[in-house]
Amino acid sequence: MIVTGKSHAVKPLDLDNGKTTLHAAKRVLIGPKQGAGNFVMRLFTLEEGGCSPYHSHPWEHEVFILAGEGTVKSSGNSIAVSAGDFVFVPPMDEHQFLNAGSVPFEFLCLVPVSGEG
Repeated sequence: MIVTGKSHAVKPLDLDNGKTTLHAAKRVLIGPKQGAGNFVMRLFTLEEGGCSPYHSHPWEHEVFILAGEGTVKSSGNSIAVSAGDFVFVPPMDEHQFLNAGSVPFEFLCLVPVSGEG
């Protein structure tokens, strides 16, 4: 069965912990609840000053930038990204996403089901 939906109709999960993750929200658009057994598609929104934690994990993930401007940090490297750009993060590479502008920075992030916790 094909499943469709509206991304902004999915309730966001507030990820802000006041320390390592700031002004960040996640929406799980496609995952096991929609019948996907292999991958999870998430929509992240980082508001002005927002960031994900600097972290690594054993799975790869693919990212597509939808809106705004951001920075992808890795060990010893910072790369500017904006709408239309894509990012591949290999397993175990340390990384962080930061909003580099004054408007929301939005991106799709796809991971294996085992990577969504």
